[in-house]
Amino acid sequence: MINLPRSLIRLGAQASSKQTAIEQVAALLAQAGRVDPAYLGGMLAREGQANTYLGSGIAIPHGTPDTRHLIRRTGIAVLQLPQGVAWGEGGETVRLVVGIAAASDEHLDILRRLTRVLADDALVEQLSTTADPAVVQRALTGDATPEESAAPASGPDLPFSAQVTLPNPLGMHARPGTMLANLVRRLGARVRIEHGGQSADALRLMELLSLGVKRGSVLTVRADSEAALGAVTDAIRAGLGDDLSLAAPAEPVRREADWRPTQVGATIEGVPASDGLVIGETRVYRPAELHVTDQPGEAAAQAQALDDALNAAAAELDGLIEQQTRAGHADRAAIFRAHRELLTDEGTVQDAVNLVLDGHGAAWAYQRASGERIAQLQKLDDPTLAARATDLGDVQRRVLRRLLGLGEDHLEGAAPAILLAPDLTPSDTARFSEGSLLGFVTAQGGPTSHTAIIARGLGLPAVVAAGTGLLDVPDGTPAILDGQAGALYLNPSAADVQAARARQETLRAELDRARADRHRPGATRDGARVEIAANINRAAAAPGALDAGAEGVGLMRTEFLFLERDSVPTEEEQEREYRAMAEALGERTLIIRTLDIGGDKDVPYLGLEREDNSFLGLRGIRLCFERPDLFLPQLRAIVRVARDHPNVHVMFPMISTLEDFRRARALLDDVRAELDAPRIPLGVMIEVPSAALLAPQLAPEVDFFSVGTNDLTQYTLAMDRLHPQLARQTDAMHPAVLQLVALTVQAADAHGKWVGVCGGAAGDEVGALILTGLGVKELSVSAPQIPAVKAALRQHDLATLRDLAASALTQPDAASVRALTRTLNAGEVRA
Repeated sequence: MINLPRSLIRLGAQASSKQTAIEQVAALLAQAGRVDPAYLGGMLAREGQANTYLGSGIAIPHGTPDTRHLIRRTGIAVLQLPQGVAWGEGGETVRLVVGIAAASDEHLDILRRLTRVLADDALVEQLSTTADPAVVQRALTGDATPEESAAPASGPDLPFSAQVTLPNPLGMHARPGTMLANLVRRLGARVRIEHGGQSADALRLMELLSLGVKRGSVLTVRADSEAALGAVTDAIRAGLGDDLSLAAPAEPVRREADWRPTQVGATIEGVPASDGLVIGETRVYRPAELHVTDQPGEAAAQAQALDDALNAAAAELDGLIEQQTRAGHADRAAIFRAHRELLTDEGTVQDAVNLVLDGHGAAWAYQRASGERIAQLQKLDDPTLAARATDLGDVQRRVLRRLLGLGEDHLEGAAPAILLAPDLTPSDTARFSEGSLLGFVTAQGGPTSHTAIIARGLGLPAVVAAGTGLLDVPDGTPAILDGQAGALYLNPSAADVQAARARQETLRAELDRARADRHRPGATRDGARVEIAANINRAAAAPGALDAGAEGVGLMRTEFLFLERDSVPTEEEQEREYRAMAEALGERTLIIRTLDIGGDKDVPYLGLEREDNSFLGLRGIRLCFERPDLFLPQLRAIVRVARDHPNVHVMFPMISTLEDFRRARALLDDVRAELDAPRIPLGVMIEVPSAALLAPQLAPEVDFFSVGTNDLTQYTLAMDRLHPQLARQTDAMHPAVLQLVALTVQAADAHGKWVGVCGGAAGDEVGALILTGLGVKELSVSAPQIPAVKAALRQHDLATLRDLAASALTQPDAASVRALTRTLNAGEVRA
């Protein structure tokens, strides 16, 4: 609620002209520190462009958009003119002047109240003659506000600044942008983010998104206090709520099809967005065009209409969020939460309201304000960020439908079909009921869009960016849609339809087999055992991993106990979490990795020193050595659990020297002696080249190795895996990385030890085959990948995989290594 202190109300005033009245109300705003005195020029200029007379003797002068920077705080001032003053060329007489300085959308409530005032002649008369400022306060704010102390005017300069690199895999999108805005609001601070010669107010989500900030971008943060600067830069380094362990999104590529028809009328190719093969007839979906014309009306009434539409859209989105959450679709619910945040973007709403105050209709004003931001996003060269334009377009359409009194577009037909559309919004795809569609193809869009994510969640094959010629396909055209190949085949022959049905049965059988066999032990076709374990963060995820077929936990990331809170977890809290995990697994192995913070996982409340290159600084075991207050309580919690659960193993991260391991082991041994605990199986992460090269010395002293291919790849290739241009080249299948894995396996074999892999390469089916061929005995992957990895291994004998791995070590690059797997079924791999 906007406040209206008595210092901003002047009763019983006189004015000889409209200009004099505006000068007086502008002076009230300036004297209270709400605006720069130069804002008067904007108010006079606005009056020259459009008459701000509302009716019933009330006027609402305000500034032009180009003088908005002169507003220091949102505010209104009231000038009462009992004798009246001439206003406009229509002979209007104004007795109440409400001057508006709109730095946010808070003044919408004032406009709603003015609408009610206009309808009450007695109240208008009372406000125009009262000698009690509390009457004005109650009428316009609902409360009599005590006098506020004069706030010093804050200048435009933000004296404190720092640079910070954005670590978020998907860049600055809606969720982290909203978290940043909420942080700045809590701090009561003024913060701007600069990048690429552009600047954004941290409180305005759309301004932030329009910067086009990608992972690895260097941002300049400017703030009005040193405390705010530190809090904001720390929050950005920590990821603003995003999971920084995710891989950077890969550039979409069309994969070589496993099956192609031989005789079709035409082929339409696009970009694969969701796998699957379906046969059916096409149906074109053309959403109704929203014809928006400018239909001006009374400003207060138009503002009320806009507010009602925004509230109705918010209620619709809240319903969608609840519906998707109840159905267990957390990913879809998250998308609509992002839409909810876009809906309330302060800058968009403010610009729309200012256009309404200029005399424009609410629908036209909102379309104009949101349309400008959609155009800005569409210009971004990053496909992931540009895809957010579709989300904002979805929000825009939701609001405009309410303003225009239109219902939803009809999506579904009498029978399931392959839907062809210019593009589909997340709201469109969320309305698909099970069995209503076979799949869809869009002329526009991208595989990283929220629509594509929903399609994958629905299990629908989808192809995007197929071109506008797609929309000329007649309804009812027989077709085959291959999501994996990114192709729509029109008018296929009877033989091709039969072949496609056979291929469908093969794919369905493969999926069913993988799912049905998920609890079988991981092994090659000839029975060579490879344990398939899960990477998980919390004990609550253990049942789901076991149901997916996990044979244990190959990596428990304990840092998430620290990342998901704002204080250090106590020793007891850690023990409860580790114990719950061990009990959930029964006799299955649980490998607990000790605290791995630093690099891409920063924790603001720990107060760690900032480093120019955190990946080469204090992270992993190095940080633990520097912070025994964190390390020793964790070791004690683990050891107390291990004393009761022999399935617990311990693993140290970022070991780069033999001395690192011996020092960490000594600390663990001291804790075991203190707690009278037996020996615990102990391993190290192979994440840096030095550890792999020292594997022959480490092997006699450890129980196992676990290769972290994500870090090992970036350190081996000297490519930051967070760098926006280089991240896609950091492929763990590079022969240099595989050579280091091979050295580690050889050293382990020589001393009767085993090697696992818990990095991203283990869940890649190509990686799983090659790593098994190199001699890796355990692959720890995300739970959804387990059935497919097990199924891939069961298709090949160990000897074949050894030949494959030997050949991989001789290849020039990762692409050549991946190409080798295409020859597996033909038995053409040669060492």
